[in-house]
Amino acid sequence: MAAVYARCVEILPPPRTAAFFDLDKTVIAKSSTLTFGRSFYQGGLMNRRAVLRAAYAQFVYLVGGTDHDQTERMRKYLSDLCRGWNVQQVKEIVAETIHDVIDPIIYDEAASLIEQHHAAGRDVVIVSTSGAEVVEPIGELLGADRVVATRMVVTEGRYTGEIEYYAYGPAKAEAIARLAESEGYDLERCYAYSDSVTDVPMLEAVGYPHTVNPDRGLRREAAARQWPVLTFSRPVRLKQRVAALPPRPAIAAGAAVLAAVCAASLVWYASRRRSSTARPRLP
Repeated sequence: MAAVYARCVEILPPPRTAAFFDLDKTVIAKSSTLTFGRSFYQGGLMNRRAVLRAAYAQFVYLVGGTDHDQTERMRKYLSDLCRGWNVQQVKEIVAETIHDVIDPIIYDEAASLIEQHHAAGRDVVIVSTSGAEVVEPIGELLGADRVVATRMVVTEGRYTGEIEYYAYGPAKAEAIARLAESEGYDLERCYAYSDSVTDVPMLEAVGYPHTVNPDRGLRREAAARQWPVLTFSRPVRLKQRVAALPPRPAIAAGAAVLAAVCAASLVWYASRRRSSTARPRLP
């Protein structure tokens, strides 16, 4: 066995892994885009009627979540709404109000998971259907390593109302696959977290899928597939929580570390053969 480990050290680099998080109702308690409605109104981008409609949409989203048809209606509404908006102004409004808007609604449980994954040496990737101008600043505050988000078409500094890339449904799984190829992630060792049945393809893409506050459709899928169901309910102020996170540990190098990795890999694959459904909930 020692000879096998020695040979493994010679040929195998440490496997790279990641944890992929949906954002809305998984990491934060509300819709990230709709939460900025009042800020956009105060910045002159939305009228009162649009703000009231956004508030109603937020209420519906919080009570029952969104299925495919509801998501498509919301996509069209938001695309039409932002047509003509100045992109730089949107970024400035988000930067100026992100602490007031996002700080109170970050789940402490999600922040703890991000901390644990980083401590285990995994990258953290936010994968959200919300727009990049909103998701990227939130990802930066969370300490995420990468962000996948919807991108709008921009012409002469303004949104046209058309979508360049829609990070939704199967597109999330495709984005994860591309990241795995470019970054060398072993998806069988990766984690994913989401609340929505529309993210089943994203959860299927990894070896350790987890549902968080799942909607009815995803709860049924979780029961059928024996996926872990997590409940996040404790909000914490994002600025304080992120400031308290310890720095990511450096990844050690050397033959001893590689040998340990190889040993763990062999044990892991052996356990996968014995049981395909018994998976730990936490990293």
